[in-house]
Amino acid sequence: MCGRYASARKRIELLEEFRIERDRVPEPLAPDYNVAPTKRVYAVVTRDARPSEAAEPDAADEAGEAAEAPAEGVARELRVVRWGLVPFWAKDPSIGSRMINARAETVQSKPAFRQAFKRRRCLLPADGYYEWQRLDGKGETDSPGGKVPKQPFFITRRDGGPLAFAGLYELWRDPAVDRDDEDAWLWTTTVITTSASDELGMIHDRMPMIIDPVSWADWLDPANSDVADVRALLAPAAASGLTTFPVSTEVNSVRNNGPQLIEPIGRGSAAPLAGIGADTRTGAEDGARDRGDGGTGVLF
Repeated sequence: MCGRYASARKRIELLEEFRIERDRVPEPLAPDYNVAPTKRVYAVVTRDARPSEAAEPDAADEAGEAAEAPAEGVARELRVVRWGLVPFWAKDPSIGSRMINARAETVQSKPAFRQAFKRRRCLLPADGYYEWQRLDGKGETDSPGGKVPKQPFFITRRDGGPLAFAGLYELWRDPAVDRDDEDAWLWTTTVITTSASDELGMIHDRMPMIIDPVSWADWLDPANSDVADVRALLAPAAASGLTTFPVSTEVNSVRNNGPQLIEPIGRGSAAPLAGIGADTRTGAEDGARDRGDGGTGVLF
């Protein structure tokens, strides 16, 4: 699964790296090296601007960075959303803390995700993500909590480039707020996960689905609602382009943040990557068993 990740790139970097055509970020997010469920994160989407949106100045426009960005029509946008998908049919947004991951194998059929899978797909920029490994040699674990000591690992690209997690986004209408009020709509997201490959499976048997840049446009295309076509884009990334190393247990608490969380530490205290059997547990994916901590500290 994916329960923590790092997203420290500046907004201006994301605008360039993800070839954003329309900036919808009113205020840039601070670098976050310990992104946890319910936090606000960047998301890349392709949407047709509503008339009210087309008339609003973008943050990029005000800075003179996107003078040629389309004011209306279908375009690739950068937005801020909350991690933890709230289905449009939900009675209240509290369900979002249980919807941080969606399994690639069943995403097209689960009631909470199937509509978004057809039309509301997104990319979630990340610098890397964290997984925890038990130190007693009994396999991977979903979270930092519990009595058994666990070693956190950071998984990132070898070349330092950004990862693009496959995600879904949803808009939830708050019935207590006037429909025309900008606060009437809550934007939320979930990370799609898949089976981990190669040595990554020794740390945890699941990993975020990573979309290759050549497939970004097809993945984001809201006009493509053919389930078979979209599923074909969910090809697990090769672990050969990724690197993993143990990091400080400071990351165990969401209260801690900063670049020191992704600094490698000595492997002496970490469990070996080879020879650890795979655990068949699926953790809290698909939302049914997955609970965030509501921002209180330790997850799961």
